[in-house]
Amino acid sequence: MRRRKHRNRPIVLGLTGSIGMGKSTVARALRRLGVPVHDADASVHGLMTRGGAAVRAVEAAFPGVTEDGAVDRKLLGARVFHDAAALRRLEAILHPLVRRSARAFLRRAARSGLAIAVLDIPLLYETGGDAQCDAVMVVSAPRFVQHPRVLARPGMTAARLVAISARQMPDKQKRARADFVIDTGLSRRHALRQIASALAVLRRRHAIRCPGERS
Repeated sequence: MRRRKHRNRPIVLGLTGSIGMGKSTVARALRRLGVPVHDADASVHGLMTRGGAAVRAVEAAFPGVTEDGAVDRKLLGARVFHDAAALRRLEAILHPLVRRSARAFLRRAARSGLAIAVLDIPLLYETGGDAQCDAVMVVSAPRFVQHPRVLARPGMTAARLVAISARQMPDKQKRARADFVIDTGLSRRHALRQIASALAVLRRRHAIRCPGERS
């Protein structure tokens, strides 16, 4: 658990987890408990829709991937998925914009007097995003739960899952580095208890009460 450098801002809780671990479910649960969540994936989607701040730069770097003023994510994905250099070019465009969005989110949370705010970042550790967090929550599940979840997604294949997993820090390492681990492999109720317990620990350690949260 890291110390907050500035007491006039909320505790920043990083939320991460490998593909198929149930991170989106945990993010929804946090929102229902009154904790605001900045979704990095949703931010990227907004940046690439019509009028999005990244559309021109993405088209300049990858000509032909836009249509009607928006980035065609399938076309873009086909260009970068198996090309590490292309992926790095794309990340160089998107990551600064997502970080700017996250900073604005934290400023709004601070102005609203919220005590905890969550940064939902799939590649939190891989991109060094944990450095801006006071604590990190890792969502995890056994492989026999994770793989069927992922392979049930439209267009997903075993080979694609292997390629995606190769870009992510192994779950074991994430768990070892986490302040809190949420296991979604048992039951929804079990996961919700773990989430509530983690928030209670944050409140106790920082001597706060989070507005809108249910105990």
